[in-house]
Amino acid sequence: MKKETKIIVGVLAGAALGATIALALSSDSTSDLKGKVSDFFADLLDASKDKLAGLAGKATDAADKVKDKIAEINA
Repeated sequence: MKKETKIIVGVLAGAALGATIALALSSDSTSDLKGKVSDFFADLLDASKDKLAGLAGKATDAADKVKDKIAEINA
């Protein structure tokens, strides 16, 4: 894994763990807690998908630039 990927994974894991502990220590009922945890992880998953889509787009752009440079050199 790249350094940036490790940092992103670490931040997301820390946020998930912190939120879970905070919700577990709160005084809400069990059903409310389950709903909040479920919503949190759904939001976290959506945010992760957005980040990965952005990274994939950047990788595609970089690959296209490299292909263009190689084509220029070979021309």
